[in-house]
Amino acid sequence: MANPLDDPLYYLHNFRQVLLWLGQRYADLLDADEVHFIQRFDSLPQASQALLVRMVMRKGVHFRASKLNYLEIGCTHTAALALVQQGWVDNQHPLGVEALFGVLQKGEILAAFKPWIEQPKGKKTDWLDGLAARFTEPRHFAQWCPDLDDTLYSLTVMELCDRLRLMFFGNLHQDWSEFVLADLGIYTYEKVEFCAQSRGLRHRDDVHGFLFLHQCQQAFEGGEALDAVLAQIATFATDNPWLEKRRAKLLFQIGQYCERSAELDMAQRIYRQCAHPGARSRLIRVLERQADYAQAMALACVAQQAPESAAEQQHLLRVLPRLRRKLGEPPLPKSKPRAITRLDLALALPEPLMAVEYCVQAHLSEPDAPVHYVENGLINSLFGLLCWDAIFAPLPGSFFHPFQRGPADLHSEDFHQRRAALFAACFEQLRDERYKTSIRRRYVDKWGVQSSFVFWNLLSEELLEQALACLPAEHLRYWFERLLLDIRANRTGMPDLIQFWPARKTYRMIEVKGPGDRLQDNQLRWLEFCGEYQMPVTVCYVRWAESA
Repeated sequence: MANPLDDPLYYLHNFRQVLLWLGQRYADLLDADEVHFIQRFDSLPQASQALLVRMVMRKGVHFRASKLNYLEIGCTHTAALALVQQGWVDNQHPLGVEALFGVLQKGEILAAFKPWIEQPKGKKTDWLDGLAARFTEPRHFAQWCPDLDDTLYSLTVMELCDRLRLMFFGNLHQDWSEFVLADLGIYTYEKVEFCAQSRGLRHRDDVHGFLFLHQCQQAFEGGEALDAVLAQIATFATDNPWLEKRRAKLLFQIGQYCERSAELDMAQRIYRQCAHPGARSRLIRVLERQADYAQAMALACVAQQAPESAAEQQHLLRVLPRLRRKLGEPPLPKSKPRAITRLDLALALPEPLMAVEYCVQAHLSEPDAPVHYVENGLINSLFGLLCWDAIFAPLPGSFFHPFQRGPADLHSEDFHQRRAALFAACFEQLRDERYKTSIRRRYVDKWGVQSSFVFWNLLSEELLEQALACLPAEHLRYWFERLLLDIRANRTGMPDLIQFWPARKTYRMIEVKGPGDRLQDNQLRWLEFCGEYQMPVTVCYVRWAESA
């Protein structure tokens, strides 16, 4: 099969594919400028199209002609002519000093500003503030550097192209390199049928809403005044549940920042209006830090009636006794914690140094009892292989472009509910040996296909066969059901190692803790869960033995 990258214009074909996709599936979302761009792009000379796409796919918006050398395009100036005439590229764009520093090398800056640079041996960034204060008026590139035989081309359609990218991917963290990675075979994606209702953004207001929240996020991360950022977010309203979750997540991040900065009054106000998972627990913490124990207790008691997650329940078990003590109330009877098997090892400090988990793996592993370092990878992978069809079911709002590792609603509260019958059919296979056949078949058929659950780099055929031989189907069901209760929280925290005894068809999981390390909350929850269902799990505490 021919390699798509053998065609020097592969990137142009990919860009055209996006424009065609948008024209077919998102015509009702496009504004007049976007429609005009798509229509006019097709009428440009091929070299001009290619140059524009090259610029769009590069970082920044200002490009020197001397840096735009592509054999398949030919003369840059000739290719740019149609883009300048169209208004999509500007060759007279005024630049401030900071933007100019981005396109000039150190020697070129020194030549242009030598009379005003007192320390020529410094870094070019050392000169920026002083020159920016002296030269406040923007100028054309040729005015800044009259002795440079070069032309600066500035993209004027980058924001428009980012909007097109947003509509195609449904996010701004994926970019045009996805096509290249897929063409190279580095990433392979499951082919899912897209139904007409499967779109990341349903109408134009969703596009504006996403971009608005993105700007708020950038303002927050850029250090703008929190009051101003919060006032902006307060003006946002949407009927799109997905965007509302993005808004809640942003508020939660700002609330956490306020906590770290000891701005507790502001953190309290934010958490009170925030629906993001964990906001209620954070509010209880803030009220306790403010010594408002009565309010903290009242909220904790409400949460105790219906905890939103195992993480919140775990937090309540810690905070309620503390609040009762601070309010002068008698303590409640303590429940005896479930005993966890403990293993203490004194190991020689390895040379060269390696992770403590690998040291324990090497120490415990035997020919008839191999130990694998799996952490979260094994259970997630087995779940992903058994439930592949349920996870990649083409439900509306789940898949809307060809480069998804999993459904867009993976972390939604109704993810399991919408696929309940499909998951039930998968779990039904655990009642007999069918699940092993399904997992083995998917392992072969789907090898390397991107998945939110399957760790292909970890899951060797040897590990897979040992797991299928030694892990009881009943335990797999318990793990998989817990995953579905809260995928975001429960897909992590699993023990580091697993040891198999293939001859006896048994196993044990091992959580490794090096000197000074302690169990994290999500690890404690998994250990408690394993203890509840009598799954063999051990916590191994390692200390480094003194060398002779």
